[in-house]
Amino acid sequence: MKLEVMPKQRAMEAEQREEAMEMSGLELWKHEKPASMVVFLPPPPPPPPLVPAAAAAAAAACGEEATLVPPLNFAMVDDGIFRSGFPAAANFRFLKSLNLRSIVYLCPEPYPETNAEFLAKNGIKLYQFGIEGRKEPFVNIPDDKIREALKVVLDVRNQPLLIHCKRGKHRTGCVVGCLRKLQKWCLSSVFDEYQRFAAAKARSTDQRFMELFDISSLKHLTASHC
Repeated sequence: MKLEVMPKQRAMEAEQREEAMEMSGLELWKHEKPASMVVFLPPPPPPPPLVPAAAAAAAAACGEEATLVPPLNFAMVDDGIFRSGFPAAANFRFLKSLNLRSIVYLCPEPYPETNAEFLAKNGIKLYQFGIEGRKEPFVNIPDDKIREALKVVLDVRNQPLLIHCKRGKHRTGCVVGCLRKLQKWCLSSVFDEYQRFAAAKARSTDQRFMELFDISSLKHLTASHC
């Protein structure tokens, strides 16, 4: 005898099969590992702009050492004795770092007001010995002024000090060259140092002056440097 399946029964069996398939898919999903997640964070906000005062302070802190600019032809001669060309305002911070007590100025022109104010503000004494800066063959180096300048240079109470003229070559070179004779340098070394600063502008009259300069009256002043 053949049994006929009613349409209603077929519908119920179809629903049961669909439910079974859905349940099996759910079980598979539960056992799968979730995909890793990448989180993108927004960039940090830019720093707030510096107020003018803070910006100036930061610039000063960064550039303090960079502003220490030595004068033209600056060099150390001996402990507490320096030489150079004429200092400009841009060199004042550097000069202040030397803790100078004195400046030996070898030009006849009046000291500029700006430089004089810097000296007064920092307690630096000015010694001026006006020597004309003439070119050969009209060079005249006054022996007495070189001698008086050396007395100031060798006095430890005036140190640290700076010797300078306009370019730091001829007049300054003569004073330093005569100092080297007091320090018992041989003439060839004295001339080598002079020529290193004077370069192509070296003068035979300057070298002749240094060669003939009489140091006998200054020897008693040289104990601290010779």
